[in-house]
Amino acid sequence: MSTTGATPDPLAALGSLPGVPESVESVRKAVDRVYGHRIMRRRSNEITSEAALRGARGSAALAGADWALEEVRRRTDFSGDDEARTVGAALRLTAEAGQLLSVWRQSPLRVLARLHLVAAAGSDPGVGRPRQDGEPVDEPLVELPLPDAAEVSGRLEGLSRLIIAGGSAPALVTAAVVHGELLALRPFGSHNGLVARAAERIVLVGSGLDPKAICPAEVGHAELGGAAYAAVLEGYASGTAEGVAAWIAHCAKAVELGVRESTAVCEALQRGAA
Repeated sequence: MSTTGATPDPLAALGSLPGVPESVESVRKAVDRVYGHRIMRRRSNEITSEAALRGARGSAALAGADWALEEVRRRTDFSGDDEARTVGAALRLTAEAGQLLSVWRQSPLRVLARLHLVAAAGSDPGVGRPRQDGEPVDEPLVELPLPDAAEVSGRLEGLSRLIIAGGSAPALVTAAVVHGELLALRPFGSHNGLVARAAERIVLVGSGLDPKAICPAEVGHAELGGAAYAAVLEGYASGTAEGVAAWIAHCAKAVELGVRESTAVCEALQRGAA
């Protein structure tokens, strides 16, 4: 995160990049609107469950398993082939993320290890630990140069210190940086995208921005498309202020699209109750 600089609260400094305050405010207003929907007073648990399912589907789509929502809803066996295993991993991660909120602020690296363990389901020799030099990485959507093990270790430690220290950075900025760092580093041999998007979810929920987990950013990332996702990630990895700001704005748009998805679910439930 070379853009953060040697400031007392580097993530907060990112919040002042051009366009970022506007993105933060736009997301806050969108989230407030869906939380204020009348159906949320009586059926918020249903919205949370549906958001989890749709978020998992979106994350899996970006990992190469672009299944229809109803297929994800219908299936019970996710062991048949690579796509099925990817969808199963995304569903497991979404469920697991909610159980790790209290651990994240004390030990984010432990949470990341757990997320990879859950995603890989014991299928990889390096499961649950950062990769070593020479070990391959399976992440076809991300074609950035692969940092070596020493850089991965150093940047993960730096990210961990920032999370544990807390600070005044907006939740959106913190979530975007966590997401971007994990994708740029690809610390594990597999499932890095799924883990990165689950970590983004943990930050958004744990920060209090989306405490009921009804604003699935994964839906928005999938809707915006893999090509745009890879392009703005490249800008983030470049370390320029413009690149980082564009990545944060992209993550903001993804959250807003997730809000739109859950708003549509609220509207459908309201019509059904009428």
